[in-house]
Amino acid sequence: MITIVMPVYNELPTLGEILLRVQAVGLDKEIIVIDDGSSDGTREFLTALVQSASAAPAQVALPKSGAILRTDNIRVFFLETNQGKGAALRRGFKEAAGEIIIIQDADLEYDPTDYPSLIAPIVMGRADVVYGSRFLGGPHRVMFFWHYVGNRFLTLLSDMVTDLNLSDVWTCYKAFKREVLQALDLREERFGFEQEVTIKIAQAGWRIYETPVSYFGRTYAEGKKITWKDGARAIWCILRYAWRP
Repeated sequence: MITIVMPVYNELPTLGEILLRVQAVGLDKEIIVIDDGSSDGTREFLTALVQSASAAPAQVALPKSGAILRTDNIRVFFLETNQGKGAALRRGFKEAAGEIIIIQDADLEYDPTDYPSLIAPIVMGRADVVYGSRFLGGPHRVMFFWHYVGNRFLTLLSDMVTDLNLSDVWTCYKAFKREVLQALDLREERFGFEQEVTIKIAQAGWRIYETPVSYFGRTYAEGKKITWKDGARAIWCILRYAWRP
């Protein structure tokens, strides 16, 4: 079984659709959703999912589309205040029961049909961790040039301190053997998680693979949350965890 860990913060417009897409993937799975103090109706939507999970049949009709979502393999946890992606992921990892754990954002930027190729190196016994790279040839929406430059710069800086040749450190799609996450002491609350986990995996000597994934980036008007402040924090995290784990 695999576990999909989905941190959510104010994603009501896309949450139902991404859950449908995850459910449609033909893998034995559980879905863990962690609401990170949402205030846009996301918490109420997730509360309804929790209530429907104990009903017979365990399903709910989604607003607007009317599509039927299966809920018996969805578990929901609530953080009372907004703590950040890293904090939400730590809670999800703690609850995960799957042998392989995949991170999934709720904003429709990443396509769950990539799961089989993402976990393949782990299933074949070749990898302990797999990163889904947006820069290895998968289809992607053409987006912001300076975001691309910033991403490549931060990835280069990360590779310099880890001695890895990753192409996309900041990808959402990361798959882990469960024992990898159990062995890591993760502390970052926000997007610094991405750099912290990469450096600690490299320092521990776990085997890392990359595989191409699709990417359909969204604009700030569509709800994108990462900003230049997160980029500045990323540089700080690279320096901090490289020399002071």
